[in-house]
Amino acid sequence: MAEFDVIVIGAGPGGYVCAIRAAQLGLKVAVVEGRDTLGGTCLNVGCIPSKALLNATHHLHEVHENFEKMGLMGAAPRVDWSKMQGYKDDVVGGNTKGIEFLFKKNKVTWLKGWGSIPAAGHVKVGDDLHSAKHIILATGSEPASLPGVTVDEVNVVTSTGALTLPQIPATMTVIGAGVIGLELGSVYARLGTKVTVIEYLDAITPGQDAEVQKTFQKILTKQGLTFVLGAAVQGVTGTTTTYKRRTDGVEVSVSADVVLLATGRKPYTAGLGLEALGVEMGPRGTIKTDAHYATNIAGLYAIGDAIAGPMLAHKAEDEGMAVAEIVAGKHGHVNYNVIPGVIYTTPEVASVGATEEQLKDQGRAYKVGKFSFMGNARAKAVFQADGFVKILADAATDRILGAHIIGPAAGDLIHEICVAMEFGASAQDLALTCHAHPTYSEAVREAALACGDGAVHA
Repeated sequence: MAEFDVIVIGAGPGGYVCAIRAAQLGLKVAVVEGRDTLGGTCLNVGCIPSKALLNATHHLHEVHENFEKMGLMGAAPRVDWSKMQGYKDDVVGGNTKGIEFLFKKNKVTWLKGWGSIPAAGHVKVGDDLHSAKHIILATGSEPASLPGVTVDEVNVVTSTGALTLPQIPATMTVIGAGVIGLELGSVYARLGTKVTVIEYLDAITPGQDAEVQKTFQKILTKQGLTFVLGAAVQGVTGTTTTYKRRTDGVEVSVSADVVLLATGRKPYTAGLGLEALGVEMGPRGTIKTDAHYATNIAGLYAIGDAIAGPMLAHKAEDEGMAVAEIVAGKHGHVNYNVIPGVIYTTPEVASVGATEEQLKDQGRAYKVGKFSFMGNARAKAVFQADGFVKILADAATDRILGAHIIGPAAGDLIHEICVAMEFGASAQDLALTCHAHPTYSEAVREAALACGDGAVHA
């Protein structure tokens, strides 16, 4: 029996970061992972491959829509789908091999196989039994199912199948207007697929700021996506999706070459033996933990998609760092009020903190500073001036409570505001900070100025 200080089950963003940090803190660490490559869903069939395809198809969009405007003339390139898939696979391979190198560098042992916990303090991998003072569950999530929809990853696919379609479909139905559905729907729309997005709610990107939702839908519609909102999917037969309009109850059917089920994800805990162990579970299949990520079983912890909170790779990474610090006798902490969310379409959408709707529900007095990218010289130069930066600040103290960006590089710009919020900064603090010209980040400063006397370039 091999003995470790820490065994992490799952080598996704939460698990591998946790393992490396624990090893850096001087602990003897092993990671259980059954895939042939490290990185979990995110690096293998999620965040990274989808960003590769988003990048490739963004350039294709630029060729067709903007090159001629810039004086770049000539025949448009043709799409070699298999070569684009190869590019995506190379990106994935480079990243997963990088984690394997980091494991070796930090002396983290990879226990190859699927793990279970037959008893507290013990992990079984295949026929081998290992012991650890601390076991950390970082098993991630899997696509959520929908009644009446059977996934075969050929005709009806999840995000996994959508990343490896054998050819570009002429038509695609996307069930769900969340992050996954809109990112992958955007990829295929740029490739020429006629994409129809069906959403149960009356707005896309549930939970986002309402102004962002409206602007985002308008922009994506211009890019060729069709939206059917307020529609309850009844089922999929073959590749025909039937939905019922919530306004009048009328049933409508939509046929397509491929159906993408993108209705979110659910915790993955199968095969771990949690029920027999007596692990207390939370709502919707989550593992219940306390403020220090501990379960009700001594020495057993859980992080990431397997526990409550947003299913985001960087949230899992932060929790992985925190729990590694905790089991090493330090003080790990995650500020859940400052976890950004990003949608990697063009334009990008990013948010952190509260929305206006949430502040209204709380009855909190606030002020809004908003600045359109139409007033940003750099954004206009790259034909991405449709969006805006919106900062919400406390009416009395001017402390930043939230921010919402739709526009170029929104996923990077949001972090300036994250840092400001982490340090309890006011909108005025941002407004008084010099920003280089011409940059997209000037729009953030202008929105901060708008929380006070007013933006200069509005």
